[in-house]
Amino acid sequence: MLDSIVWVITNIGLSFYNVGYALVHAGLWLDWINGLDDTEAKQSLMRFIYYGGSTEFFFVVFTAFAALTIVGMLRRQVMWATVRGLEWFANTVGRIAAWAGLLMVLQQILIVFLQRIFRVPDITFGPFAPFGYRLWDGWFLISRDLSWWSEELKLY
Repeated sequence: MLDSIVWVITNIGLSFYNVGYALVHAGLWLDWINGLDDTEAKQSLMRFIYYGGSTEFFFVVFTAFAALTIVGMLRRQVMWATVRGLEWFANTVGRIAAWAGLLMVLQQILIVFLQRIFRVPDITFGPFAPFGYRLWDGWFLISRDLSWWSEELKLY
């Protein structure tokens, strides 16, 4: 039992060092952003993946949460600003998800109408494709089979 308590306290203390080391040595774990062309980039991606699921990252997040809670209990402005920030983040994510859901529903309605009512084999999008009819074959014209669009919904 004592070993577990010492382990938790040690990891809480080391979390400050771990976040400082990660910020100072960002090149060790962010080298993969430019591509996975060499071995160093692949190793840095594995460092990034490992750190996201490690006990070190857990204790960094746990210590930050505990410190924010303690500071928030001492100063109400900090807790209120945290609540407003988290609500802004949740509202933004919720709105993006709602718009994505609406676009998926509209895509499904378009697929059903074109496939069942108008008997069209494909959907064409682009500035010169009003109502799905191709007037000009430009490089920014998207034309796919209806089954492709419905399979895309499964991907979402």
